[in-house]
Amino acid sequence: MQGILYEEASIWHFLFVTGLLGGGAAWMTGKAVAQTWGTYVRLFLYMLGLGIGVRFIHHALFDGTMFSLHYYIVDTIVLMIFGFLGYQYTRTNQMVTQYNWLYERASLLSWKPKG
Repeated sequence: MQGILYEEASIWHFLFVTGLLGGGAAWMTGKAVAQTWGTYVRLFLYMLGLGIGVRFIHHALFDGTMFSLHYYIVDTIVLMIFGFLGYQYTRTNQMVTQYNWLYERASLLSWKPKG
C-alpha cells in the first residue's frame, strides 16, 4: 500500500497524521457545520482546505511531499469520510432532539418520521 495511500516509511505515520489528527479535525469540522445548520457544500469546501493542512503536517513532520496532487486527493478523501460522518451523526442528533415530536432515530446516522 505504500506509494498508493501514503508516502512515508511507515503506515503508522499516515494513520497518525491523516487518520488521528486530520480525522479528528474533520469530525469536529463536520460537527460544527451541522450545528450551524450548514450545507454539505460548505463542509466539502472546508475539507479541501483541511486537506492542505494535513499535507503540510506530513511535509513538516515526516518530510513528505507538500505539493503532491495524488497524496492530497488520498488525504482529502479520508478527511471527507470523517467529516461527513461527523456531520451526519450530529445532524441526526439535532433532528431527534430538537424535533422529537416529528422524528425518531432510525440508525446512528439517520432519522425517520414518527409513525
